Amino acid sequence: MSDATAQPHGLQQARDKMTEAGVAPAAIETFTRFYGILTSGETGLIREDDVEPLTGIPRHADLDIDPGAAAEALGRTAVCKLNGGLGTSMGMDRAKSLLPVRVAADGTVLSFLDIIAGQIRAARRATGARLPLILMDSFRTSDDTLAALGRYPDLAVDGLPLDFLQNREPKLLADTLEPVRWDADPTLEWCPPGHGDLYAALHANGIVTRLLDAGFRYLSVSNSDNLGAAPDADIAGWFAASGAPYAAEMCAKTPADVKGGQLVRRRSDGRIVQRETAQTHPDDMAFALDAGRHPYFHTNNLWFDLEALGAELDRTGGVLELPLIRNEKTVDPSDASSPAVVQIESAMGAAVRVFEGATAIEVPRSRFLPVKTTNDLLLLRSDVYTLGEDFRLNATFDAAAGESAPLVDLDKRYYKLIDDFTARFEAGAPSLADAESLTVAGDWTFGSDVTAVGKAALAEPSGGAAGRVPDGATVGPDGIE
Repeated sequence: MSDATAQPHGLQQARDKMTEAGVAPAAIETFTRFYGILTSGETGLIREDDVEPLTGIPRHADLDIDPGAAAEALGRTAVCKLNGGLGTSMGMDRAKSLLPVRVAADGTVLSFLDIIAGQIRAARRATGARLPLILMDSFRTSDDTLAALGRYPDLAVDGLPLDFLQNREPKLLADTLEPVRWDADPTLEWCPPGHGDLYAALHANGIVTRLLDAGFRYLSVSNSDNLGAAPDADIAGWFAASGAPYAAEMCAKTPADVKGGQLVRRRSDGRIVQRETAQTHPDDMAFALDAGRHPYFHTNNLWFDLEALGAELDRTGGVLELPLIRNEKTVDPSDASSPAVVQIESAMGAAVRVFEGATAIEVPRSRFLPVKTTNDLLLLRSDVYTLGEDFRLNATFDAAAGESAPLVDLDKRYYKLIDDFTARFEAGAPSLADAESLTVAGDWTFGSDVTAVGKAALAEPSGGAAGRVPDGATVGPDGIE
């Protein structure tokens, strides 16, 4: 079957499948728009010659916000966490936010969700703000998430929901772009549409209207796996005073920041737009990665004026004109031999080009602590960070003096999946406070009270055997000392 005949038929099949499953009309129309882009051959590339670097944005460190104005703005702010991720890249099949991250002083094991709830409750106590927490869950994370939040009965505010569901869409066979069928587990026939679905989901669930009716004016949005994005009254006060409809939090790049989106200014109209790595032409990649030319990267922490957001959602019916991200996977992420599929996705940060007057602010690295791999997880579990009474993660290094967290590089063959990782660090994370980096090659199990120093490294055990780092050992540049 040729692409010319397969693609229109595939779209109709997908629309029918979504309609039968009760997917919101706005999500179906968004999918239809992206399907057309997918089959048109449009690249979506943003060339370097067509943009200018984004520079000279305000800095969080320079803010001088009146405490009363900051408290008032936070009092009118709601918090939304994107919580649809399953952590499939780490071999998980449930909400990644349920993964243990820290152990409290009293021995309580805390997940991402526990820490997020703690941050919200602590901010309420400190400021008096109502500060509702609303999660955008997926059809595969909602039940477990709400059950876990049951231990915090005081989280719900003013009858607002604790969560709303993002939409879902069919995975498409890569060769025909028809919806895939997978009888072994029909739930795997579906995928979330990326965090750009935030807008259609907010519209379909009436969340913006409910927040405005409850007296809220601003919405702070971030990923649930980024525990650095705690409520911040100064940013709320700055955003309220700016009058902007939309703002993005940006961090200064370091040499290690070679992935992720960036904001650039379009030469044709001066509008700020987001450029993802996938939208960067290979010939322009060196420019995009040059911290001297493009000094910031996008944290995916966003701020919205709810009145402006509501007006745009009403105008478009929830179908914002975001660029397409084509994500190629297998229908069963844990089975590389299963059929290749295309997932149609979009990034919520790309909406910056929709809002005239959108702006950005440079924030400290402490507001960007994502966990995408077990390398990141080991770092957050280690003594490189402490957990404060306000449930914020505080770095033990001095970022203002140019210090940074150690670089962790664990052998993917043995540490990529969470069960394998957990088994090898059953006694807990090693001390990394005095390490510049930790590189592990091969299969090593760590004992208790292990300390890494300097450029700590473990070479692959001889003969391909598994190795063990003894209790109380020190790992340095030359291995176990």
